[in-house]
Parts: sequence; C-alpha cells; structure tokens
Amino acid sequence: MPFVRIDAVGTDKLEALGNAVHDAMVEALGIPADDRFQVLNGGATLKYDDYLGIHRDEGVVFVAITMRRGRTDVQKKSLYRRIAELAEEYAGTEPRNVLVTITENDPVDWSIGNGEAQYA
Repeated sequence: MPFVRIDAVGTDKLEALGNAVHDAMVEALGIPADDRFQVLNGGATLKYDDYLGIHRDEGVVFVAITMRRGRTDVQKKSLYRRIAELAEEYAGTEPRNVLVTITENDPVDWSIGNGEAQYA
C-alpha cells in the first residue's frame, strides 16, 4: 500500500499527475490497480534550485512515496523513469521538473483504518 503525496503549483494537472504516478507504480512495482492512496496538493508554495545541473521552473512537481520495504534498486529506478515519462504524457510536465522521493518502512508502520495495524 504505497501512500503518495504530490505537490505542485495549481490544480489543473493534479489528477493527471496522480494517474501518472499510480500507473507507473502498477507497471514498475506491480502494486494492485485498486491500491491508490494519494494526497494531491495544488496550493503549495514550492522552493527549488537548479541542483545537480537540472534546471527546474514553475512546472516543478514533488512526488513523495511512502511504502513498505522490499523493492529492488532496479525497480525503483524503473519507477522514477516511468513516472517522468507518464507525467509528460498525461500532464505535459517535463521530466526535468519531476522530483521523486521514496521513504520505506515496515509493516507495523501502517494503520489502514479502525486503529489497527493490519499488516503487522
């Protein structure tokens, strides 16, 4: 059950970006198609620099994914690439403007509802 937060300026492309990230996770990580938990924030004030020589502009998008441990480096790299490709295809967001982070945790770190640790 990955949990995704997408921060961008404006709301016109958020649904398309959410779909791009979800579809990329289904393809690259094999998550179930009905396993979607996302927060889409279009009212963000974003600060960024041209770090590592990558020029970003007002179209920058921050994608934060929290998920359980167990994906390989190859899967993660494939996910980054596919998110960038689909963000461009679905929302017109240039790949240089897509910044993705992954935070991994353990099964006990999740409560899907009812105050229970369903995965523990």
